[in-house]
Amino acid sequence: MVHVLGSRVLLSPTDPQRSRDFYGHALGLAVYREFGTGDERGTVYFLGGGFLELSGRSDTPSSPAVRLWLQVPDVQAAHDELLERGVEVLRAPRKEPWGLIEMWIADPDGVRIAVVEVPEDHPLRHRP
Repeated sequence: MVHVLGSRVLLSPTDPQRSRDFYGHALGLAVYREFGTGDERGTVYFLGGGFLELSGRSDTPSSPAVRLWLQVPDVQAAHDELLERGVEVLRAPRKEPWGLIEMWIADPDGVRIAVVEVPEDHPLRHRP
C-alpha cells in the first residue's frame, strides 16, 4: 500500500487569474501557499481536509467528469453569501432523496462544484 502523506486536487485553468479570483475571492478559500511569480504562479488553497491547487494553464477546460464536493455547515448561508459575491448558482439548495442538502455552482471553466450540508440526523454523521 502506498503511504499517502497528503493530497491535492490539481486544476490547470484556462485563465489562472480569473480562477484565482473565483476560488480566492468569490468562494473565499484561504491560501495555503503560492509558488512562482506573475500571472502564471501556482496557488494552493485549503480545502477542508485537503488542498486545491491551481497551476499551469490549459487551452481547454477540465473534463465535465471532474467535479468538486465541498461540505459546509449551512448550505443556505453559503448560498446567500455566494450570491452576494456574484457567484452564479446553477441549482439552489435542496434536500436530496439520499438526505444531503445540496447546491451546485461552477468555476469559471465550468468545473461543477457541489456545496453540501450533512444534516445532523444523516448517517454520514454517525458511525453504525
